[in-house]
Amino acid sequence: MKHFKLPDLGEGLQEAEIAHWHVSQGQRVEADQPLVSVETAKALVEIPAPYAGVVEKLFGAEGDVLHVGEPLVGFEGESSDAGTVVGRLEGGGEAARHDVFFIGAAPSTREHLAPRATPAVRQLARQLGVELGALSGSGAAGLITRADVEAAAESARERFGGERLRGVRRSMALNMARAHAEVVPVTLHGDADLQRWGAARDPLIRLAQAIAHACRVEPVLNSWFDGNALAVRRHAQLDLGIAVDTPDGLFVPVLRNVGQRSAEDLREGVARLRADVQARSIPPQEMLGATLTLSNFGTLFGRYASPVVLPPQVAILGAGGIRDEPVAWQGRVEIHPMLPLSLTFDHRVVTGGEAARFLQALVEALEAPSG
Repeated sequence: MKHFKLPDLGEGLQEAEIAHWHVSQGQRVEADQPLVSVETAKALVEIPAPYAGVVEKLFGAEGDVLHVGEPLVGFEGESSDAGTVVGRLEGGGEAARHDVFFIGAAPSTREHLAPRATPAVRQLARQLGVELGALSGSGAAGLITRADVEAAAESARERFGGERLRGVRRSMALNMARAHAEVVPVTLHGDADLQRWGAARDPLIRLAQAIAHACRVEPVLNSWFDGNALAVRRHAQLDLGIAVDTPDGLFVPVLRNVGQRSAEDLREGVARLRADVQARSIPPQEMLGATLTLSNFGTLFGRYASPVVLPPQVAILGAGGIRDEPVAWQGRVEIHPMLPLSLTFDHRVVTGGEAARFLQALVEALEAPSG
């Protein structure tokens, strides 16, 4: 059997949930024919057949979560590549036999042995909070399978009375756990006085332009951080993630090259991204590569926040709701529209001074008269 494995779906996407099979066992398919639709943290992705052949086996049912590199479809025929060895080697004859030695007293139980499971199953167990040592494997020679781990997690959920997270919300939970474990967040708050804008109150495009201006003042906030290598990769252009809230969860499509585009071009780009997100038709590549994120949560409700930085990004800006407030202006009290801002940055990479200068430059750009 030839194994076609779940391919790499893009930067940071290590797993996908099977949404719908387009083929069935025994069916002949042609190259590039749609095999399956999978749901990732970013979007629905259609995976085509890598070559023509007859489907011998489908690995996983709708609703199952697979990791990149795990078998997805088995095709009839001899495999020319055995793949990465993650379990025992099997074969015939004396060459296939191996001895296991224990130094010291002979054990009377199997407690000295580490649980037998593939790397993918171990990763799944870590993500679901399942202790492999407490499981009895149902696979060959006691190998713990994905089904064993998922059954243990489901049993724990039933005892807890909870509901299984899927799709975008499951990915959100995993991303938040990663951010909590890796990032050292600090948040600065400030306000922008919009009294020079006139009557218009559509801050998103002005915010994007102001962020691009501030990134030129403090470019470290337009970068990625490799925590393992303790290295920063800076970028020449700003690719800005725009947080879009939907009934299915939060999506962050990416607005490219913000600093080099006109206001009208940016407005059209944002409208297109939002429409694609709402229709769940946005290509996966349009959800990747943001170096800084803007959360315009004030369109829903709220003034200040502590937005969460998702690694490898180093900062996120939250914009609250615009309010008319009394301010001291040229020796008298006036009512001005004020935009509250919250900047969260990763203090492993960004100093307090850099963050403060960034926010100051951003506010100054916002407070300039509108064009």
